[in-house]
Amino acid sequence: MTRTDVRFASVSALEILDSRGNPTVQVTLGTAEGLRYVAGVPSGASTGSREAVELRDGDPARYDGRGVSRAVGHVEGEITDLLERKTWSCQAELDDALVELDGTPDKGRLGANAILGVSMAAARAFAEGLPLWESLIPRGVTPRLPVPHFNVLNGGVHAANDLEFQEFMLAPIGAPSFSEALRAGATIYHRLRAELRDRGESTGLGDEGGFAPDISSPEEILWLMVAAIRDAGYTPGRDGVAIAMDPASSEFHKDGVYTVAGEALNADQLIDRYEQIITDFPVWSLEDGLAEDDWAGWKTLTERLGGRVQLVGDDLFVTNPALIAQAVRNGIGNSALIKPNQIGTVTETLRAQAVCRHAGYSQMVSHRSGETTDTFIADLSVATGTGQIKSGAPARGERVAKYDRLLEIERSSVSLPFGL
Repeated sequence: MTRTDVRFASVSALEILDSRGNPTVQVTLGTAEGLRYVAGVPSGASTGSREAVELRDGDPARYDGRGVSRAVGHVEGEITDLLERKTWSCQAELDDALVELDGTPDKGRLGANAILGVSMAAARAFAEGLPLWESLIPRGVTPRLPVPHFNVLNGGVHAANDLEFQEFMLAPIGAPSFSEALRAGATIYHRLRAELRDRGESTGLGDEGGFAPDISSPEEILWLMVAAIRDAGYTPGRDGVAIAMDPASSEFHKDGVYTVAGEALNADQLIDRYEQIITDFPVWSLEDGLAEDDWAGWKTLTERLGGRVQLVGDDLFVTNPALIAQAVRNGIGNSALIKPNQIGTVTETLRAQAVCRHAGYSQMVSHRSGETTDTFIADLSVATGTGQIKSGAPARGERVAKYDRLLEIERSSVSLPFGL
């Protein structure tokens, strides 16, 4: 049972660095019993226009304007006054009070980075005596260990190359356990490095730990992935290791035109290309296949490909319960990416996930390109039974921290199911 009646005796925040070298917020909450709970807030590069606002200082003399001292000040000022005022009965009560204190629809006054840091740290306080994942399980949900989706090839805003499609992921759907899925991802990752080296391509890494070769063709990338899967001794496809893609198409969409490898495409033509890709390659999931403002195109995409692949909305939904509900009513997509910092509190994240469950939409819990070593999303993915998580490549400490946390959960909770 989750702890109730938590009283906070101290609240502090710190401007730390994320994995891209940019400032972000770390929050520490202390209880009356002398216990401390810490949370680090991630930061995105490829962001939806309707995400909750990440408050930055805008002072060019500090971190090129990206400092978060204002957000830190809000935690140690108004938010501290709120938290220390009373004893809190549950997470939802605290989170709703934070939203009310901010008073804006996008959390732009106090900053979603300030609010989320407090919300995540508070969730750990309410979990006292339990593993975090156990305390977060929604009523009626069966927790499970998720299939990891490893971003092994980076493009778009995550890499300094000419590849418009942003993420190409390995998804070991056919693995018998999380640990075996992790082993598959790591093994194929190293085979992929060898494939790139043999071709004379760069093996430098993008923001999320994937390789960033100077290749502009999505299809060429997919051929490389299939070769690496086979070379590692696995079967490409849903019975073995499938592929997931996140084109992040809002980033290469302008005035109704999608530009891919120098070719200008309208929505129908881009959908044609996706259809050919999923025919030729073992792609099982397509995230942000069209731009966040192209709802008509998304409707067509869903009608044409929704029966064949998972169609994940990220920029389109931004973990917002109202936007997901609108998409459900209009038959848009069939899956949602879940990023707590898009909406700003743990409670609102859980509410967005509840909308997905009730609508029959699948979910994938996700990191951000600017990460910390905080492992909150690993516990969240298990607790809410999404069956899917993406935390980047099986490389770089801030990415691997989430996967290693899932190994710990697997070992300590052997009865948990694994898989989609």
